[in-house]
Amino acid sequence: MLQSLRIRNLALLEEVALDFEAGFTAVTGETGAGKSILLGALALLAGERADKTVIRQGAAVCEVEASLYFTDPSKVDALLAELDLPPCEDGLLILKRSVPREKAPKITVNGSLATLAALQRLGEHWVDFHGPGEPRRLLKENCQLELLDLFGRSAGALAAYQEKYRDWRGLLAERERLTQETKLTPDQVEFLQNQLAKLDALELTEEAIGVLERDFQRMNRAQELIELSGILAAGLTGEEGVQGRLAALLREARQLENIDAASKPLSDRLSSVAVEVNDLGAEFESLGQQLQFDPEQAEQLTARMNTWLEMKRKHGGELPAVLAARDELRRRLEVQGDLAGALERLDRQIAEAARAVKKDAQALRMVREKAAKELAKAAAKSIAQLGFKKADFLIRVVPLPEPGPTGDCGCEFLFSPNVGEPPLPLNRIASSGELARVMLALKTVLADLDGVPLLVFDEVDANVGGEIGRVVGEKMAAIAKNHQVLCVTHLPQVAAQATCHLVVTKDQTKDRAIVAIAPIQANRKARVSELARMLGDRNAKSALAHAEELLGR
Repeated sequence: MLQSLRIRNLALLEEVALDFEAGFTAVTGETGAGKSILLGALALLAGERADKTVIRQGAAVCEVEASLYFTDPSKVDALLAELDLPPCEDGLLILKRSVPREKAPKITVNGSLATLAALQRLGEHWVDFHGPGEPRRLLKENCQLELLDLFGRSAGALAAYQEKYRDWRGLLAERERLTQETKLTPDQVEFLQNQLAKLDALELTEEAIGVLERDFQRMNRAQELIELSGILAAGLTGEEGVQGRLAALLREARQLENIDAASKPLSDRLSSVAVEVNDLGAEFESLGQQLQFDPEQAEQLTARMNTWLEMKRKHGGELPAVLAARDELRRRLEVQGDLAGALERLDRQIAEAARAVKKDAQALRMVREKAAKELAKAAAKSIAQLGFKKADFLIRVVPLPEPGPTGDCGCEFLFSPNVGEPPLPLNRIASSGELARVMLALKTVLADLDGVPLLVFDEVDANVGGEIGRVVGEKMAAIAKNHQVLCVTHLPQVAAQATCHLVVTKDQTKDRAIVAIAPIQANRKARVSELARMLGDRNAKSALAHAEELLGR
């Protein structure tokens, strides 16, 4: 949920810091007071594009910052990891966006620089706007289908279908690839066979390639290595080497031992050194002998190394790439041996997979058709409570020309606000007030299923009054049991049912207009006064009494 919001130099607002609670928050104020500034701040943090005109006149930079708390941040953390951004700490997501007048805009997520695209991806996970000019998820066909599947609890049927669909598409892709691989000529087959023979002649393991490269390096510098090995062997065990000098020293040490028995351990250590020197000399001499390659051995080693270098150049420079190329060569030759038979076998597999896809798609469509009737009925009842006594709401399951990733059908939400008018898709409804109330009705029905924690409503009470206004407030409160709700409203019947109440005011008594936003839920007198203003006159006794009555309910 949204925990805190800080706004600085946005439009007519100089600065404000607000704390939010769970549940239903109403935002009220005179027409033109600047209530849209609060929504604009949230929209900026959700990734809406902005230009320099949002900066308050005379200010150098506009800044908006928010902290959001998730009881289970696993989904958000997974998205943050995908975006290469820091995870939430203790479930807290910190978003900040600045729009300077002279510099480039800056966005940070949990203290790390981020892109506008990343902010938009995150916005889909924490806020859902409903109102004119705002992104409305429920108008998107894919979102409608997702909500229908949520309502119908069809996740299992969808997952089963998608597994079959992936298998089927994979087989189709394999057939396409095979058909594009035309029959090779005898010369091409011979060339591939020669290439494969060269690869098979090499022992393609990390250890074997390491030995090959080491031996080739030794052979190339064999003379230098032999000379160095000889110098080391002579220096250790030659006539004037270390071994001869150690023998004389060892004799002196044994004489010392005869005089003083306590020196025996030292004599023994010197004896061990003499033995080690002798062994080292022998090993250096043996190494020099091993480095003497005969011509035939050198030729074979050179040929193998040249083959390895050729394969590296052709197939990517690393052993895994060469191994993959060898396997691909072998596969191509095997397929060429029976291309017609391979296609025939693949066609049988495709036909079988297509039958499985069709069967699971039909099962999924049946679940959706049943859910569509139940959801439409529940939504229509909720819509009727919002003043559309003669409205019609339908959900149409639409067949697709061919199966797709989400099944062989889509869905379309249709609505008619007046009797005698045919139901139309939601995105063709002209009135934003009508559309907002339809969204509210759907949100009420789907509140337990929508995972977006913050719902922002603007103008949901357009063309609504009296008893319907009370119902709108009740539905807002009902949604707020499972979501955090922020509603800009002109109706006191709605505002009175909010647990938190923000008032937006505009002061134009000085040189320039200044907008302020303040919470009033803790001050009953201020809240009664604001509700009385919304009723028509904050000083009228009847309005004040009605405001008290609304709060009392």
